[in-house]
Amino acid sequence: MVENEIQVPIKLDQDIITARQKGRSLAIALGFSSADAIMIATAISELARNIVTYARRGELRITVIYEHARTGIQLVARDNGPGIPDINQALRDGFSTSGSLGLGLPGVRRLMDEFECISEVGRGTTVTARKWKP
Repeated sequence: MVENEIQVPIKLDQDIITARQKGRSLAIALGFSSADAIMIATAISELARNIVTYARRGELRITVIYEHARTGIQLVARDNGPGIPDINQALRDGFSTSGSLGLGLPGVRRLMDEFECISEVGRGTTVTARKWKP
């Protein structure tokens, strides 16, 4: 039996590993290829890392989704952190306010099939990303 939704509170580095493992296991259970399961796990790592780095705490929901005849995985990373002042700038490769490589959000957008980022300064950020099984 495949669990349809997994919620992982994100506060510590260990939570990133837990979320990554759960997401990869779910992808494999749904029949995603190894390569796609790794892409999903990597996207989860990036989203969870952003929560720990910028917001200190948040939540990642990993959900099985169905649309017409296809199956997918949806990731929703939500926090009540400082928000992103300029989403377009944050989605540019190499942009970082933390001194990192700036691959987080742009990387997630490339790894997944669908991507949406909604953020309000002082209120938090919600990133939704979907990967569909071919």
